[in-house]
Amino acid sequence: MFPFKKYLSLAAVFLLLLSCQNESPDDQDNSGQGTITNASPLTSYLQRVAMVPTVQDNVIDGSTYCTIKLPYTVTVNNTQIAVNTTADYQKVIDNINANNYDDDIVTIDFPVTMVYYNYIQKFIPDQADFDSLIDYWNQYPDLLSKINGLNINYPITINIYNSSNQIGSSQSIISDQAFFNFIKNLNASQYISLKYPISIVDYHGQTRTINNNLDFENAIKYAIDYCPENNIVTLDLNEVITKGSWDIPYYFDDSEKTSSYSGYSFVFKNDNSVVATKAGASETGQWESSVQNNVRELKLTFSSALLSKLNNSWKLFEFNNSQIRLRDVSSSTNYLYFEKL
Repeated sequence: MFPFKKYLSLAAVFLLLLSCQNESPDDQDNSGQGTITNASPLTSYLQRVAMVPTVQDNVIDGSTYCTIKLPYTVTVNNTQIAVNTTADYQKVIDNINANNYDDDIVTIDFPVTMVYYNYIQKFIPDQADFDSLIDYWNQYPDLLSKINGLNINYPITINIYNSSNQIGSSQSIISDQAFFNFIKNLNASQYISLKYPISIVDYHGQTRTINNNLDFENAIKYAIDYCPENNIVTLDLNEVITKGSWDIPYYFDDSEKTSSYSGYSFVFKNDNSVVATKAGASETGQWESSVQNNVRELKLTFSSALLSKLNNSWKLFEFNNSQIRLRDVSSSTNYLYFEKL
């Protein structure tokens, strides 16, 4: 992998000249890293926005990580329903809700084709294969799944700089699937810049203009917090964080510094102490969770030179039972992720 700092200035200059974006200098300063890579948090969030919608038919397949390819038919309470469009999911729901005294058994007419969140398709010939597939996905309840409630209006343009051969290019993206695959195929030597403005539709159905990276990340954060399809399971951060041990899979403070915390484990206790341990040596700090201006914060306090660099009132971005993602937005955007060991 090529040294980050050596090539970042080249990439930034190239992308600035190529993109011809209508951002003011202030917009660029507030947008975090205008140039992003395959390891940047915004990149992974955008890929999850571009994933296959899989929640709408959960009443039928019971999985957040896959969906049944249209068209197909189901039988609900002895009534056969043709599911030809996404609007037909409501027919299934209406039939289930029509009577409080029936069994509400949804039977899929096989064969069907399942589409995974990552656009991979699998032919399912019968109920047994279907049950095996759902059992497989149920083994991974904490996968960070699609971010619903934000739709990108395509096409969008992405400028690319490859530091390995110092070649720049530009690519037009015309669909969610194309965007997902573009991000999936990014390598460590590629730096990308989205050409703004970009138009999106939020979960209220309102069209919004995104002018920079921070705008995009904030819109994604809003969708995570408020779109009901992203909040199927209600969790309490204090309960989650005090169960088990955690490490730091990603830490960014002006530059990526994850390796500085390699080998550390963190145990958050109910008395608001947090014990950080590495190679048998431990340090005890303090943690506190509170809500400030309707945003959940996680405050960390350590004393040692290295661990005190984590001291901050971090804003919670998202979490589940095995991952906690925090950020701090000031003159730039910094990130701290915890992952359960």
